[in-house]
Amino acid sequence: MTSERSVGAAPATRDTIELEVLSLLRARLRTPVTVEQDLFADGLITSMFAMELVVQLEEFFAVAIVGPDLKLANFRSVAAMADLVRRLRSGARAAGSDD
Repeated sequence: MTSERSVGAAPATRDTIELEVLSLLRARLRTPVTVEQDLFADGLITSMFAMELVVQLEEFFAVAIVGPDLKLANFRSVAAMADLVRRLRSGARAAGSDD
C-alpha cells in the first residue's frame, strides 16, 4: 500500500484498515474517496484495478482472498474491503488457535 510496513499479524481495527485503503485509493486515483462510496458505480475502479487491490490487501494485511471472497460486493467500497479483511483476519486467528 502506501507505506513500507505491513500490518501482518498486528491487530487491525476497521478504522485502521479503512485508513490504509483510503490512502492507497487516494494516491492511486488522485481524487477524494469516501468510506461508503460505490467505487465501481462511480467509475473509479476497473476490474483490473480490483485485482491489484486483491493482491495489495493480501500482502498488506496478511490474508488470502480466494473463491467466494473474490466477489464484486467485497470491493465495492472501502467499508466493504475493511469488513472483508476483518472477517478474513478473524478466521485466520480462529483457525490458528486450533493448533
